[in-house]
Amino acid sequence: MIGKWFKFDRPKKSLGKIMTGTATAVGLGAVVAYDLLQKRSGVLRNYPVIGHGRTLLLKIRPEIQQYFIERDWDGRPFDKTSRELIYSRSRDDKSEESFGTVHDVTAEGKEWFVHSITPVKPLVDPPRIPVGGTDCNKPYDMALLNVSSMSYGSLSAHAIQALNAGAAKGNFAHDTGEGGISPHHLAGGGDLVWEIGTAYFGARTNDGAFDPQKFADQSSMDAVKMVSLKLSQGAKPGIGGVLPQGKITEEIAEIRGVPRDKKCVSPPYHTVFSTPVELIEFIASMRELSGGKPAGFKLCVTSQRDVLAICKAIHQVGTAPDFIIVDGSEGGTGAAPVEFEDYIGMPLTQGLMTVHNALVGTGLRNQIRIGASGKVAEGSDLVRRMLQGADYLNSARAMMMALGCIQAMRCAENTCPVGVATQNKRRQLALHVPTKTEYVYNYQRNTVREALRVMAALGVQHPDDLHPAMLRRNLSEGQSASYAELYEWLEPGQLYGDAPEQWQQAWQEASPDRFGPGSTYMSK
Repeated sequence: MIGKWFKFDRPKKSLGKIMTGTATAVGLGAVVAYDLLQKRSGVLRNYPVIGHGRTLLLKIRPEIQQYFIERDWDGRPFDKTSRELIYSRSRDDKSEESFGTVHDVTAEGKEWFVHSITPVKPLVDPPRIPVGGTDCNKPYDMALLNVSSMSYGSLSAHAIQALNAGAAKGNFAHDTGEGGISPHHLAGGGDLVWEIGTAYFGARTNDGAFDPQKFADQSSMDAVKMVSLKLSQGAKPGIGGVLPQGKITEEIAEIRGVPRDKKCVSPPYHTVFSTPVELIEFIASMRELSGGKPAGFKLCVTSQRDVLAICKAIHQVGTAPDFIIVDGSEGGTGAAPVEFEDYIGMPLTQGLMTVHNALVGTGLRNQIRIGASGKVAEGSDLVRRMLQGADYLNSARAMMMALGCIQAMRCAENTCPVGVATQNKRRQLALHVPTKTEYVYNYQRNTVREALRVMAALGVQHPDDLHPAMLRRNLSEGQSASYAELYEWLEPGQLYGDAPEQWQQAWQEASPDRFGPGSTYMSK
């Protein structure tokens, strides 16, 4: 019996192997034929089949780089040290390091703080920054660090819910981004800064124009504490936002008032204004429509001339925005052309000091608060930006990392591996809202605490007491200079008297009736 069975089974096994081998050969032959006939890749035409290995390796190159090759101080946009620090603080783990810094402290461009021989005790309760000028009857007190603008659509529902709940627990603000106010922004009870962009999502007519009544209805919600007009974004100034069609769900299409069957592209410029005067008048109308809540705008700075044109318009109109958020060109985005990410827009340091000095020089600084966003992650970032002129900070990508972002850089592909930047329901399940709420809360609290400790080491307790002389930059291995020496800091109202040479031409060219050549051309 055993012999019969054994003999009967052997031909079956051989036949199966033959069929498998034949199928494999046919499959390989088909791949070879396709590779030889296709015209897109020269590599595959010369190296059929094995050329696909190159494509595979290229696809996993970022993972190999991040996990096996990258050093602690390597990695872009955020190096490994910064990412690990964010993760540690979000989980309330220790964030101290042993053995010393990995930075080259003598390198050209390295910045460092001037500590005090007699440091002071850091504040236990972080100071709040009151926002709201003389024309605002519902001022709001901002935290030192808040959630920067990220839209529902770019981020998942779970991510928005966790950010909002974390903001509610930590008593800091959550900027909606330009994608409109969703139910997920309201689920956690956090304070909202409602941002509208060039497409006016949530406050638009059927043809895409601004709808004052819809804006009034939305901005009257108790959750909305401030309203913000996005002029430009640091990572892509000069073009509108893009939400790929694959990320547009039925809910997102309804919230934004856009069709679901094609990608959502915001226009590159606004239709509600074309001159500095019209901009200031529209900001005033936003404040009025919202019932007197603080109103302002966000921009990536273009030039001294355009910032000064806005200042002249403020004086001419007789009212001022309650806040200006300066976004740096190093800021993040869900999707943008490389040319815009790499070559357009002013970095945050220059942009922030340009706006601060322009407001000081025109006598407006006491009326207007300045927020800053663009690669803000550590307590030292908060202190450095406040030294440069900011009153408060907003952070986007660091908040994403607190949610679990691993810098996979697939935000536009709807394949985020941790559920932060995707509309895929299955992938979103990876983000557990209650747990990530705690992480967002922990990250913000610990980062602000460290900023207060840095300030105390400099000998001050409040941001108002910070001074540019407290920050220095290495000019070479043996020379350094403070920010007070490196940059010109204007005196209150100085531009209306004897304007410094660095500012004279821009001051003379600035007009409340027009922006620069690009904006003037687009408004025709």
